[in-house]
Amino acid sequence: MPTSTHFDVLILGAGAAGLMCAFEAGRRGRTVAVLDHAERAGKKILISGGGRCNFTNLNTRPENFLSENPHFAKSALSRFTPEDMIALVEKHNIRYHEKTLGQLFCDRSAQEIVALLERECNEAGVRILTGTTIESVTKSEAQHFAVATSRGLFTSDSLVVATGGLSIPKMGATGLGYEIARQFGLNIIPTRPGLVPFTLSTDDLQNWADLSGLSAEVIAADSTKKPRATFREKMLITHRGLSGPAILQISSYWNPGDPIQLDLAPNQQVFSHLLAPTARRDTTAATNALRSILPARMAERWVALNSPERWTNSALESLEATLHAWPLRPAGTEGYAKAEVTAGGVDTCELDAKTMQSRKLPGLYFIGEVVDVTGWLGGYNFQWAWASAVSAAQSA
Repeated sequence: MPTSTHFDVLILGAGAAGLMCAFEAGRRGRTVAVLDHAERAGKKILISGGGRCNFTNLNTRPENFLSENPHFAKSALSRFTPEDMIALVEKHNIRYHEKTLGQLFCDRSAQEIVALLERECNEAGVRILTGTTIESVTKSEAQHFAVATSRGLFTSDSLVVATGGLSIPKMGATGLGYEIARQFGLNIIPTRPGLVPFTLSTDDLQNWADLSGLSAEVIAADSTKKPRATFREKMLITHRGLSGPAILQISSYWNPGDPIQLDLAPNQQVFSHLLAPTARRDTTAATNALRSILPARMAERWVALNSPERWTNSALESLEATLHAWPLRPAGTEGYAKAEVTAGGVDTCELDAKTMQSRKLPGLYFIGEVVDVTGWLGGYNFQWAWASAVSAAQSA
């Protein structure tokens, strides 16, 4: 390879956003190269959705995303919709299905999505250079970006940062994108693990850890913010705390030290029949009632921990209320190692919502997870990757 290689567009990161942006820019006649330190493209795509890649969600709306600016994502999401992604998937004859709540998965393997992206890049003349370590990024006096790498020096008119976030470091996640943003004077919204399991305190673990593996449908709610975020999905007890879709969803809204609330019996009155004058009122009766909703051992444990001293009408009503708004204070989270995504990131105030271009430095773009736009669980983050990538590609 020559000492210096010039492209119209250089993209840092060969993940979902980077590859989508690459071939969309290539289709416009731009010369494009994608650089990534990993040994192959799309590594995180391959492990997504249990290996089947939840590539979009039919119900995608701006309201499904967290950001300091909740309106920022609207422009990109309107430019490239779930229907657009479905058309691309169908173009490549990839079979897919809706699992639940609008979530679309490949029937076979996530490898099909990676192959789609690589094929489109190849047809658009994009060069994908994996195993390439980024050593420095500068802006030259000639107005070109210069990227020094383990393969030599690359220059470009436009630089697109699609390096992802800090989640799943064992897959090679780094903070490179944030470092580049800071280098060029862009503000960063503090990052945190998103869509991540909770850990519990030692006391709570003593009560629940031995029930690891049990799950139940709950409504998980953030108890401090208004309007409240609520998610009705499965909760899973783990040996370290709580997981499952409902917990992952609410974790993105959680701040350390805050409690969450769990409705363990959504839309059901569990103990009301015990108010009858002739009804048996004790721990056994309450446990039997709750067993119709929760796994038996979970029901037994919950009643044992929450039984009133006296089984009066008001005590039963209070027990019912607690069942539907059970306060729990997580000790923390499993961190970036188990987080699906990174919340926070490049401040959207620094970017043009239509093009994803830096307002301070023309030609510099940020797309995908590195930006302060974080989707719910269920294909929303992939849709943001596709949409933000297409927006940047139409300008870069």
